[in-house]
Amino acid sequence: MTEQARKWIRYGVDYAAIVVFPVVYFLTGKDFMKATAAIVIASVAALLVGGLVERRVAWLPLFVGGMAALFGGLTLVFHDPRIMKVKSTVIHFVLAAVLFGGVALKRNPLKLLLGQALVLPDKVWRTLTIRFGLLYVVLGVANIVIWQTQSESVWVLFKTFGLEVVTVLFSLTQVPLLMKYMEPTDLPPPPESD
Repeated sequence: MTEQARKWIRYGVDYAAIVVFPVVYFLTGKDFMKATAAIVIASVAALLVGGLVERRVAWLPLFVGGMAALFGGLTLVFHDPRIMKVKSTVIHFVLAAVLFGGVALKRNPLKLLLGQALVLPDKVWRTLTIRFGLLYVVLGVANIVIWQTQSESVWVLFKTFGLEVVTVLFSLTQVPLLMKYMEPTDLPPPPESD
């Protein structure tokens, strides 16, 4: 299998369940249970495909996919949409707890995850870890607020796109901090002109 094919499979593993839920929800006339069944199937399939192709599954897709399957399964068994709606908050609070717990234990969970991609001093890793921990707390609370105060359709859109957009925008706000510590050798070479 080519590296390009593996790359597309990784994208599928990472994003299939995220995309399947709103698509099925809106295509079925806002049927929450059908969308939940679709996300459970997509999560399990993505994890199986990822495991077969990569011969391993990274811990974050495993955690998120496992939580989608667990909460989705419970939602279907008890026929209670609130279980699925709380999933995002639980995931964000667990991620925040892992990050803050790592800081308390003088570990840098983000460095373990991204350390090969970025070379930063420990104090910067600590700062990033705290900032992302706070982001996850805010996202968990925002999920509850949107779910409790808005229509189900608004919540589906927020869960699918809003959380992702906020996370990307927040990550972009961290670029100035990272740029202070980037070495010229860490940057790609400039493109050659003809």
